[in-house]
Amino acid sequence: MVMIKMKKMTISFGLVNIPVSINPIIHNNDISFNQLHKKCLSRIKYVKYCPHCKKEVKQADIIRGYQYEKDDYVTISDEEFKNLKSIDEKTIEIVGFIDLKEVDPIFMEKSYIVSTDNKSKAFSLFKAALDSTKKVALAKTVIGTKFYYVILRLTRDGLIMNTLYFVEEVVIPEEVREAKFTKKELALAVSLINSLKMKFKPEELEDEYQLKIKNAIDDKLDGKKIKKPKVRRESSIKDLMTALELSLKNV
Repeated sequence: MVMIKMKKMTISFGLVNIPVSINPIIHNNDISFNQLHKKCLSRIKYVKYCPHCKKEVKQADIIRGYQYEKDDYVTISDEEFKNLKSIDEKTIEIVGFIDLKEVDPIFMEKSYIVSTDNKSKAFSLFKAALDSTKKVALAKTVIGTKFYYVILRLTRDGLIMNTLYFVEEVVIPEEVREAKFTKKELALAVSLINSLKMKFKPEELEDEYQLKIKNAIDDKLDGKKIKKPKVRRESSIKDLMTALELSLKNV
């Protein structure tokens, strides 16, 4: 069962304050494994150990340190960290409104559904105003201990909040020089795309790797061995035109 981590916050919209809750939309679906001692199958424990004092250290005796030179650290306490917060961690402060098309999806990180507990006139009005202007709100907030810029946008599922990466966090490769191709090659590539057109239905997309792991666990519990899958040999066609023509035939 997935536990929803709800967080109470307030959207600050001019002088209007809108109480809301945010819930993460994405939940990790990966199967987790424990690390065991091969000999006795006991779980491995991690010990926090100080090599200088040569002893195990309790959590209460651990502090943060930033290494500014080799083996030299500046420390910052929990209280000092609290003093560094520039805005209320329970506030989503709107700084302006923009067009969604201006935001490259590469900058979007996590998604949250934004809701309200009771019927809220301010919340309904805010959503209606976004719908009417076809804009999204750019805001700033703190989630956990991290400062974020976020966008608030309307979807068919309601009001969504997306945290954004900062420019320095996004590594965009240098532009590659374009190679030349013929009009016929372009026409074939376009035909291949058109022949593979489909509707995006996320409910039909399965995590094939996690499914294999689940099936493997069931097989092991039934006393079966995990067999190595047969590798499908990919035919290597060096001529681009031939590859495009054969691809169209096989669709």
